[in-house]
Amino acid sequence: MSEQPFSLRTMAVKVYSPSLLYGLGLGAVTPIIALSALGRGASVATAALVVTLVGVGSLISNIPAAVLTTRFGERIAMVAAAGWASLGMVLGIIPSNLGLFAVGVTMLGMAGAVFNLARQTYLAEAVPLQFRARAMSSLGGVMRIGVFIGPFAATLAMNWLGIAGAYWVGMVAMAVSMVVCLWIPDLTARAPVEAGQNRAGGSMWSIAKDQWRILLGIGLGIVCISAVRSTRQVVLPLWGENIGLDAATISLIYGFSGAIDMLIFYPAGKVMDTRGRVWVAVPCMAVMSVALFLLPLTHGFATMLAVAMLLGFGNGIGSGIVMTLGADYSPVAGRPKFLGLWRLLSDTGSMAGPVLLATLVAVATLGAGVWMISGISLLGAGLFGYFIPRTNRRRMGAP
Repeated sequence: MSEQPFSLRTMAVKVYSPSLLYGLGLGAVTPIIALSALGRGASVATAALVVTLVGVGSLISNIPAAVLTTRFGERIAMVAAAGWASLGMVLGIIPSNLGLFAVGVTMLGMAGAVFNLARQTYLAEAVPLQFRARAMSSLGGVMRIGVFIGPFAATLAMNWLGIAGAYWVGMVAMAVSMVVCLWIPDLTARAPVEAGQNRAGGSMWSIAKDQWRILLGIGLGIVCISAVRSTRQVVLPLWGENIGLDAATISLIYGFSGAIDMLIFYPAGKVMDTRGRVWVAVPCMAVMSVALFLLPLTHGFATMLAVAMLLGFGNGIGSGIVMTLGADYSPVAGRPKFLGLWRLLSDTGSMAGPVLLATLVAVATLGAGVWMISGISLLGAGLFGYFIPRTNRRRMGAP
């Protein structure tokens, strides 16, 4: 398989275009979920809780997503996920009560777990090893572009349709993504399994027992990077408000950080493919650690902008690293189930990061909380540096 001619352009329609649409739909509604909850009678605290339901939906659906993908295949799983997300958007469009709206938000997280697992599995099987990191980083970059475009599309729609316009944009994007996924060809060539093995692998529990060293080693690094990434989106606006910047200025800083993050995914993937995963994983975490350490030392627009751009650069060079490492270490037999466990670790980190930050802010200060997250990022750099090989060599048993 790795010796056949291959171009990432062949993945454009198969995986990247539905991922762009999916990201656009998600980006369109993410900024206004809290506002929608407030409009349905929620308090500020309850509205914040509703926002977290996206993560909760993803967390509880990773194992079912693995079972679904194993049973029906990647293409059908992506189609089902996009359709399910479309239905979730409908609950944002109709004048539903808060409880029904919360169900719709949870459905978005559930759909994301299935869609992301299926597309990662598809790329892991379809792309030769020497292109894998570029394929995965491009996938992460395309999703970022979609999420970046989404709020602008939603703003235009809301000028005519009110707040429901954002959900119309989301529903249309998800529906078109579902149609595109219907045309994705099923994989005809897959990595061969070892003699005597079943491609579906054993149970989730047996795979976890077989792969426990990887899940507790590099997997802990995945928890760290996910915690830092999710917290990064919170600390920038909080610190900007803490030093007296207005909302427009904070948004500008956040936008510049996101732009740097979005634009450098492909070079990072190429470095991973040519030099090895560790050459990106460790700098990604180290740079974010430095940026987070410096953030509480900033006191104005210029210094915070510089630090925010450094934080965006650190996160950007790690585009696709979680998916790439998951694909690298996933066994051929039971790959979707292993990747379901991998995403479970990632989602656990994503949920734990903001909770840890909130706890530290409550008992100490925002600056202390940011420095703790910086320490977690440094820990992640150490874990990746210790467990990931210095070269592009693969462990025995990987495809």
